Amino acid sequence: MKYYADKQRLERQFQVGDEVYLKLQPYRQSSIALRSNLKLAVRFYGPYKVIKKIGSVAYQLALPPTTKIHSVFHVSLLKKKIESRTITSINPPEVADDGQLKIYPLQVLDKRMVKWQNRPVTQLLIEWANMGSKNATWEDFTVLQSQFPDFDP
Repeated sequence: MKYYADKQRLERQFQVGDEVYLKLQPYRQSSIALRSNLKLAVRFYGPYKVIKKIGSVAYQLALPPTTKIHSVFHVSLLKKKIESRTITSINPPEVADDGQLKIYPLQVLDKRMVKWQNRPVTQLLIEWANMGSKNATWEDFTVLQSQFPDFDP
């Protein structure tokens, strides 16, 4: 039995200073990502540097302080970074003190005028932080100004 199990196993070892990607499970770690469809969420974040090897199967990573998760991970959650120009870096989203995602407007993608109760209303297509441009939403300009007074479109 052990023979067949060992055939599928990979011996992963990293050196201090190596860059690795971190596999997170957003459906189990709710402070990482809140998405409508967790099955399609980003699986690997990073790359992060290995700071220290702890025991034979755990590594400590240099995570940003805004992630609010423990920095020691099992080797099975890590994937070595292969030098390539096609892999983009994705950082875990910022989390507020209460554990919710920090969501604020990043930029205006488009502008339109709509009629609401026979009055023209200005709406802006907003790209939100930690949400990506595909999840941009149309928001009323006046509501946006009241909720985010520092945001200047």
